[in-house]
Amino acid sequence: MTVIWHGLEDTFLMAWEVWWALVLGFLVSAIVQAWVPRERIEQRLSGRGARPLLTATGLGAASSSCSYAAVAIGKSLFQKGASAASALAFQFASTNLVWELGLVLWVLIGWQFTLAEYLGGILMIVLMALTLRAFVPTSVERDARNHARGATAAGHEHDHGAASEPLSWRRRLTSAEAWADVAANFRGDWRMLYKEIAIGFLLAGFVAQLGNGAFNSLFLGGAPHLVRTVWGAFIGPVIAVLSFVCSVGNVPLAAVLWSGGISFAGVLAFLFADLIVLPIIAIYRKYYGTRYALRIVALMFVTMVAAALAIDAIFAAAGLIPSGPRPSRTDVFGGLAVNYKLFLNVAGLAIFAALFALTIRRGAPAHSCEHHQQHEPAAGGAPATAR
Repeated sequence: MTVIWHGLEDTFLMAWEVWWALVLGFLVSAIVQAWVPRERIEQRLSGRGARPLLTATGLGAASSSCSYAAVAIGKSLFQKGASAASALAFQFASTNLVWELGLVLWVLIGWQFTLAEYLGGILMIVLMALTLRAFVPTSVERDARNHARGATAAGHEHDHGAASEPLSWRRRLTSAEAWADVAANFRGDWRMLYKEIAIGFLLAGFVAQLGNGAFNSLFLGGAPHLVRTVWGAFIGPVIAVLSFVCSVGNVPLAAVLWSGGISFAGVLAFLFADLIVLPIIAIYRKYYGTRYALRIVALMFVTMVAAALAIDAIFAAAGLIPSGPRPSRTDVFGGLAVNYKLFLNVAGLAIFAALFALTIRRGAPAHSCEHHQQHEPAAGGAPATAR
């Protein structure tokens, strides 16, 4: 009972530590999603080459951080003619370059991890584009596109009401309808991610109750630095896959792993791996078929490990990897006090309540947030009917 109590206490304290950052991050994401037309995104991502790849990276960074949403949108773009490289770049950027992820990382374990996450996300996209054909031949990509076109589109679709109107940013800031769209996107993202975030905090709270001996054994605490670095980059994604946690929800557990002694590269590889957790691998198989799914998972794993090791080496050479004693569990989870976090959290709660109240007053949000629901193609390749 004591362990359970301390696990729940640490869960609450970590949520308290980052609540304001989560609300602020989701607010910025909701504004971008509500005020940028979906049609413009799809037009700019169609086709092949460097320009769609760069556009996919930029738009992914400006989108929702939900891994399931990123996969669903990536599939939609792939169906509409975007190359595999552009669709995967969108997914990488949407889960590694988003505002809310970097902000929560900064609050929990420092700006170095935020910078490394962003640079590593860009490097992963470059490595993926350069090595794609070694993993996914043109024939496999063609078959996967045909398979995707026969599957029912499901996932994260926003109704960009105000985005489709030619309003200036000044008019949007004063438009009740425009803010209603923001509120709908804000609520929709929370509906998609609240389980992942809650599980992430719970896992972090209870994993923190393990003794230091467990962490030293898992992360090879007594091994040479190079061995611990390489092992961390390998075991990080494995822990991510087995934990089932993705998106912003894996940041609290990353903080606990860093406190427990995993290497800098291990933290990065763990954060990168939210696109290869087991439920998402099953989605890839249903969307694209087994051959393509296995190949892109292998591609992602290799690029994640390689990017983590490369960023670790660059940061080590530049002296940017945090040195000295690792943060203790108390440092990671923080505590309650009358300080700036109290006022920021109260402000975050007010923003959260106001946006949810706006969606309730104006009716249910015009969203479809069924990222967990999967549909098998009907016989003959016709789309299955959504339940």
